Amino acid sequence: MAAPILVFDLDGTLIDTAPDLLDSLNHCLRAARVPEAKAEEMRMLVGSGSRAMIARAFANHGRPLTESELDSLQALFLEHYAARMPGRSRPFPGVIEALARFREAGFIAAVCTNKLEHLSRKLIGKLELDGAFEVICGADTFPYRKPDPRHLTDTILRAGGDPERALMIGDSRTDIDTAKTAGIPVVAVDFGYTDQPVHVFEPDRIISHFDELTVDLAESLIAAAAGQPASHAM
Repeated sequence: MAAPILVFDLDGTLIDTAPDLLDSLNHCLRAARVPEAKAEEMRMLVGSGSRAMIARAFANHGRPLTESELDSLQALFLEHYAARMPGRSRPFPGVIEALARFREAGFIAAVCTNKLEHLSRKLIGKLELDGAFEVICGADTFPYRKPDPRHLTDTILRAGGDPERALMIGDSRTDIDTAKTAGIPVVAVDFGYTDQPVHVFEPDRIISHFDELTVDLAESLIAAAAGQPASHAM
């Protein structure tokens, strides 16, 4: 039987990347002579990758943007962002302890993110967290990405896990919708990057700190999804 698995989103869930994403976004906006984004706007801009973030920033100012211009700006963003990694990005409080806690309990862990895979790997490696995850799957790992549920289920399978013994942890509607469509329970953090409070999207549980992500909670959510008593989940 496969070990139970936790699958984490990256930006806004595991790692607070907003300061560096904002710096790279504003680098692009300055080059395009568009007003810079403010820190308080990031919750509405982040979540579907750099391309969507740039497009949203332009839309906020009513500025048209051709596909060719977007291609150039995305390349500029990625160059700026990768060169400064990890910058000011840091794991959210309690992440390192939670990963260790679940590893001790026999869980495996994976990352499923709409960030490009090579950037995800580089960031996680620079923060010395790469040893915590069986796999790191990004926006370009498969021919589909969140909210397509196959992004999540294929991440689980690639990690050697079982979708029936899995729990998703994310911060946005995209994560919650992906997990629900895949039939996988989902815990939402309320400190991430989303334009609406996560309770609106009805995750199975909401936490405000990783100390609240306990082994008992994970086991009970996985068991409930499988229609089993919690004591039989593992």
